[in-house]
Amino acid sequence: MECRSYWTLPGGRGEIRREAVGDPGEGEALVETIVSGVSRGTESLVHLGRVPERVRALMRAPFQRGDLPGEVCYGYLSVGEVTAVGPNTPGDLLGRRVFCLYPHVDAYVAPVSWLTPVPDDVPSERAVLAGAVETAVNALWDGGPRLGDRIAVVGGGMIGISVAALLRRFPLARLELLDPDPAVAERARHIGVEWRDPAEGAGGCDLVFHASSTAAGLARSLELCGDEGEVVEMSWYGTTEPNVPLGVDFHARRLRIRASQVGMVSESRRARRSTADRMAIALDALTDPAFDHLLTGPVDLDDLPEAMDDIARGRTPAICHVVRHRRT
Repeated sequence: MECRSYWTLPGGRGEIRREAVGDPGEGEALVETIVSGVSRGTESLVHLGRVPERVRALMRAPFQRGDLPGEVCYGYLSVGEVTAVGPNTPGDLLGRRVFCLYPHVDAYVAPVSWLTPVPDDVPSERAVLAGAVETAVNALWDGGPRLGDRIAVVGGGMIGISVAALLRRFPLARLELLDPDPAVAERARHIGVEWRDPAEGAGGCDLVFHASSTAAGLARSLELCGDEGEVVEMSWYGTTEPNVPLGVDFHARRLRIRASQVGMVSESRRARRSTADRMAIALDALTDPAFDHLLTGPVDLDDLPEAMDDIARGRTPAICHVVRHRRT
């Protein structure tokens, strides 16, 4: 069969290509895509050619084709239906909707081990957020929030809001979502979390999750910590190298900065949870309709080259932009 695929080209351009899709082999399945999602932060860096050379290998998407900074088929938020399986492959996924960390492609063959069933009560468009919510789950495992904690989330993008949406289930003493963009206030209201401008955030936090990808946001996160508090750093800075304010009272107050990255299961759960377990937890969390407020769009796949440029250059406000494929 023939399908369409989206490719990012050098110089901040994109194009739709047509290609053949083969039959699934043993342990593989054919998936026909329903929707995919544009992760604004990461995919904007790829589109604009701002992925640092030293981390290009780390930035590879699981099923990426091509190499940065050249032509690449990139992306990792895809929901589709399994329409065929290979020989000697269990057929329990046939006809099921699945999430896969796959680029923006109409149809593809992938190992069944990479496919996670989407719960029946999670709409396909909301399910594209599974990658972001999986990142948020890992961050909570890294940070380990406790009963009665005072917590701030700095940065109201897709990752920050996903973290806040999960944290609102915890029995916390205080939870604030901090972002200077007043538009974030409306999203915070929909998910039931208090929004404030970062300058007005309450201090004395036990934990701060930082996801603004700005040096100012990181500095403010440290200021918000109480003595011996911890910042869980989730930001991806691309080619920038933020100044980290480790002077003043950083050492005197015994503050900590912990890196959190989804490439590996958090050390606190690694012995007992697999990446498949973590993804299943994320998809189960997406039964919550509040996550719909993180979605923008949709746009048809044929229009993605122009839409991606608008997103990357800030002309289109987006959190997770939904891309429709031929099954919709």
